[in-house]
Amino acid sequence: MTAQILSALAEALGPEAITLGDDMAPWMQDWTGQYQWTPLCVVRPRDTQQVSDALRLLNAAGVAVVPVSGHTGLAGGTRAQGAVMLSLDRLNAVRDIRPDARLAIVEAGVILSDLHDAVDPHDLSFPMTFGAKGSARMGGILATNAGGSNVLRHGNTRDLVLGLEAVLADGRVVDLMSELHKNNTGYDLRHLLIGSEGTLGIITAAVVKLVPKPRAFATAMVAVPTVGSALALLNRLQDVTGGAVEAFEFMPAAYMREYARLHPDTRPAFDQDYGVNILVELGATAPRDVTMDEAGQVPLATYLEEVLGALFEEGAVLDAVVAQSDQQRQDMWARREAAAEVSFNRKPLVIGDVAVPLDRVEAFLEQAHAKAQELDPKVEALWVAHLGDGNIHYVLLPTRDDPALLDQMLEDMEGVTLSLGGTFSAEHGVGSSKLGSMARHKDPVALEMMRAIKSALDPKGTLNPGKLIPPAGSYQYPHVR
Repeated sequence: MTAQILSALAEALGPEAITLGDDMAPWMQDWTGQYQWTPLCVVRPRDTQQVSDALRLLNAAGVAVVPVSGHTGLAGGTRAQGAVMLSLDRLNAVRDIRPDARLAIVEAGVILSDLHDAVDPHDLSFPMTFGAKGSARMGGILATNAGGSNVLRHGNTRDLVLGLEAVLADGRVVDLMSELHKNNTGYDLRHLLIGSEGTLGIITAAVVKLVPKPRAFATAMVAVPTVGSALALLNRLQDVTGGAVEAFEFMPAAYMREYARLHPDTRPAFDQDYGVNILVELGATAPRDVTMDEAGQVPLATYLEEVLGALFEEGAVLDAVVAQSDQQRQDMWARREAAAEVSFNRKPLVIGDVAVPLDRVEAFLEQAHAKAQELDPKVEALWVAHLGDGNIHYVLLPTRDDPALLDQMLEDMEGVTLSLGGTFSAEHGVGSSKLGSMARHKDPVALEMMRAIKSALDPKGTLNPGKLIPPAGSYQYPHVR
């Protein structure tokens, strides 16, 4: 059967589209190294028609298919033991850029930074960015409803997409490539597919929104006494600038020390350690905000400095460094965008990707660490947060590698999150690693609806099986124990 499948795929797509044996090595583990597998083969179609041909053939044979884009996921969403991995890396065209409509039509294999470069000459931006922008591809970004540093101002992936093209499990192509901002014609299938992690269909292209590229940035590292002080700074800046805060990123002292240890040649943000360190960035396009004054300073930077100065006088800001050049700005961002490197360089670890309401972030940090210390008094906590949207990448570093301990720490972390009105999955997706969390905490009726939708669109269960949706009855729900 395997030989027949491989032969049929090679005939339908061409032998150059099939990768076997040792050549599959780049696709045989996830970025974290937590999951390893051996796929049946890797299929690399060159266009939507070939994706359709491959899925039609594989679905008829009942063969599992796992889509993969940039392979930068953190939740085990591409684990593919014995399955066919369908890589979208050859569907990498920016089909069209329409500056007047402020949209672009892109294929799923387009790397995020390449899209940024493509629209830049038009003085436009696709306002999604994160540390893996140089390797993450649009298909994975769409499939996980990715977030990032600019969610505060521009929203998650769902907020940036007008239309989609996708291939269903049986090979049918669904054309949802609307370029409209208003299209009230029934169920929003576009939003259903975004965030479905390849379990309902494989996204091959999208119509995405573009925004004016900021003509000026004002960027600073700011130390404040508490998380509450940071939120006061955020609200003051939003009020003064009319919502111009592009990013508001929180790095605690432990994160800053770990980054300095890994990058000893990098100049520290401040001359001393502070508990709450904020990277704040404002962006503006209006001439009134970006035209230099006689002193050579843009008003946007003046707004930032005036707010910081006033809060310093009030004791709500302890220290601040405002970037005076683009290189200084890039250095500040390099520290924040090293989050994956900083978080994953020590083991054992327990990783959380949680979100809580903004005014409960401080309570989460206190309660989550206290719960972990009950299990392991010397546990360390390390985190980085998109503080402007309440998303915390919370990492625990226990003193022993005990699976039962790690599981309990994760469950306790989730319990604190939910008690504060939060979610256990904010932007990385569910994949394999959070199936238990879905079973424990997702509303049972919601899970039933998800299973019904999966069954309707993929009755053979061939699309990315074992991800996102836990099997029925696999866990007992805490609230009915």
